Amino acid sequence: MEITWFGLGCFRITERGYPAVITDPFDEEATGCTLPRSRAEIVTLSTPLADPVQMKWPRFRGPTRTLASPGEYEIGGLFITGVESYRDRKKGMERGENIIYTFDVSRISICHLGELGHVPSQTQIEALGTVHVLLLPVGLPGGLTPSMATEVMSLIEPNFVIPMQYNTPGLKTERKSVDRFLKEMGIAKPETLPVLKLSASDIPEETQIVLLEFQQG
Repeated sequence: MEITWFGLGCFRITERGYPAVITDPFDEEATGCTLPRSRAEIVTLSTPLADPVQMKWPRFRGPTRTLASPGEYEIGGLFITGVESYRDRKKGMERGENIIYTFDVSRISICHLGELGHVPSQTQIEALGTVHVLLLPVGLPGGLTPSMATEVMSLIEPNFVIPMQYNTPGLKTERKSVDRFLKEMGIAKPETLPVLKLSASDIPEETQIVLLEFQQG
């Protein structure tokens, strides 16, 4: 399995024999980032939409199915769970609702927290199940503070944590530095990789923080 980061909350998750997934693609003009030209059978959006079928992704090779609501899905052997949550600490009254997704493939579970803005409840944590790789938003204005992000980690207990939604070169959208989170974790020199490549035999016992290099599409 390979996980590649294209900035903000956009990742590509690929595994041979399974549908390719793109999470939270963004508005290129508004953000200053570029989406990849990529195969993408599944696109997940952390913002709930009444009719995701109408979404078009010209840079992606499909056919592409867009998911934008909580629920359980099985597509091409890939199991996906969407859990309802919020982008703020007032049950969505300030910034709206959010969907957390877990992807279970080849005995590895990846959890994308979207733009989560609160510490999940015990019911929400249980709905996520075992999480091997946690994609954690650490730089959203009004989102998780560094101390809240570490609390979320301790509740979910992942094996890998990949920070996301933080400031990168050329980004037009306001985001805070990842350094705040790293300082909270007491990490001076995190491991940095262009792509995270994983198999079930690579899962460490203790949680590891990994920074993925920002890949322009």
